[in-house]
Amino acid sequence: MLHPFRAYSPADFGFPLPEGHRFPYYKYAGVRDRLAGLLPILDTPQLTWADATLAHDPLWLRRWRRGEVDAREQREFGLPWSPEVVTRALRAAGGSLAALHDALAVGWGANLAGGTHHAFLDRAAGFCLVNDAAILTRVALRDGLARRVAVIDLDVHQGDGTASLLAPEMASGRAFTLSIHGARNYPFRKETSSLDIGLGDGVGNAEYLRTLRAEALPALDAFRPDLLLYLAGADVLAGDRFGRFALTLDGVHERNRAVLAWARDTSVPVVTMMAGGYNRDHTLTVEAHASVVLDALDIMS
Repeated sequence: MLHPFRAYSPADFGFPLPEGHRFPYYKYAGVRDRLAGLLPILDTPQLTWADATLAHDPLWLRRWRRGEVDAREQREFGLPWSPEVVTRALRAAGGSLAALHDALAVGWGANLAGGTHHAFLDRAAGFCLVNDAAILTRVALRDGLARRVAVIDLDVHQGDGTASLLAPEMASGRAFTLSIHGARNYPFRKETSSLDIGLGDGVGNAEYLRTLRAEALPALDAFRPDLLLYLAGADVLAGDRFGRFALTLDGVHERNRAVLAWARDTSVPVVTMMAGGYNRDHTLTVEAHASVVLDALDIMS
C-alpha cells in the first residue's frame, strides 16, 4: 500500500568507541535494516549549531565542538570525545528536526535515533549531548508551527534534561512534558516534568498500560497539544541492562499503539524518536525499536 511516510537514520555516521563499550551501537543499523523496504529511509541531515543553541549554551557548545572538555564531562556523557561523536549527535538531532517537518506535512515523522533527553543547558549526560525534544519544541513554537507542544517520554529513565530545559515553556502553558519512568532508576536526582509518573521495579504490561491509559493519555487530552513528540524507549522491556521494568514485546506494541491512536484520533501530528534500549538480547532491542514504526505504518496510514 502506498503511503507518504519516510524515516531518517544516522546509522551510516559512525564514531570511535573503545572495545567492549556499553553503548548499543549495533541497534541503529539493525533497526534501519529491519525496516528496509517498508518505507524510505533517508540519511539524517545535520543539525546546525545555531539550532542547537535554541536549547544549549553557545559557549558550552563551542567547547564540545573544539574538544575542550575534561575527563569528568566525558564520563558523565558516557562516551569519549571525538569530532565524530559530536557530528553524530548533531546528525541524530537533525533526524528529529527533519521528522518534525514530515509530521506537520503528513501527520507522522520518524527518526530512527534521537530522544536524547538527558542533555541539559550546559551538561551532557547519559549518551545525550543535544536535547532534540527541547530543540524541536522551541523550533515549533518560534516558527509558529505549533502553539502547544507535548512531549510524552516513555523511556524507562526520566526525561530530566527535557524537563529542565522546557521549564519556561511549561510555566507559560506552551509545553507539557510527561514522563513515565522507573522511580528508583537513573537519573537519581529527578527534575520536575509537567506530569511525572514514577513506577516501581518489575512493572509489567498490565500495570504499565493501565497507567498510560488512566493517567497519561487523559493528561494529553487536558493539555490539548497541536504537536506531540513521542520518545518510544525500548528499555522498558524485561532483560534490559539499564531498565528495571518487565514489559514484553507485545506490551511495547500496545503502548505504541495507544499513543499513536491517540494522536490519530485527535489529529495531532506526532514525531517518534527511539530513545534508549539496551537489552541483553540484541535482536529484541532492534525489534522493540522497530515496533513504533511498524505500529505507526499500520495506525497512521
